[in-house]
Amino acid sequence: MIDQWSSPLIGASLPSVDFSPTGEKFRSVDVKHLASWPVIRQLTTEPGGMAEAVVSPRSASLHPRTADADRVVPSICPYCAVGCGQRVYVKDGAVTQIEGDPDSPVSRGRLCPKGSASKQLVSSPLREYRVKYRRPYGTMWEHITLDAAMDMIADRVIATRRQTWEQSDPSRGPLRRTMGIASLGGATLDNEENYLMKKLYTALGAVQVENQARI
Repeated sequence: MIDQWSSPLIGASLPSVDFSPTGEKFRSVDVKHLASWPVIRQLTTEPGGMAEAVVSPRSASLHPRTADADRVVPSICPYCAVGCGQRVYVKDGAVTQIEGDPDSPVSRGRLCPKGSASKQLVSSPLREYRVKYRRPYGTMWEHITLDAAMDMIADRVIATRRQTWEQSDPSRGPLRRTMGIASLGGATLDNEENYLMKKLYTALGAVQVENQARI
């Protein structure tokens, strides 16, 4: 015995039907309500069930998250060395969705599961927004300013270059290099960034310059 059927698709309750073995009680079902069921529409109007027959008022009111974006910013996936193209959808200054870029000659709109979840990298509550530093032999991380971190990096680069500089070798002649500094670039770096990095490392005398994408 089913006392009441409630369908959220049509916003109405159907009369009860008695499925007793004797078959004596059968309350009539409103044909208009019955015809509004998606399964009935599929059987009577569209057996394939691929278009309007499967649309409900709720599904008809839905729209893509990308439809409300103020602008679309082309970008590159920040993860592996493939460098797949991405489209970053922005609304009110916040990222609302990240999808594959069909104009990318590398990925042609495709993203792996990790690349598809790139929005979590941007909006995750676990994302760090401040520089963390752990002192030698320290057990706790501490927050420092970005200016302080950049000064520390510059000081260490200069000190490392000075301590590991090789001007010449008796058997090989002039060297003018440092083996204490190395660089490993990533596929997300564009041509301009790679150009500037290579000029910097060449000026520093670093010879160990490599890129993740080539490896």
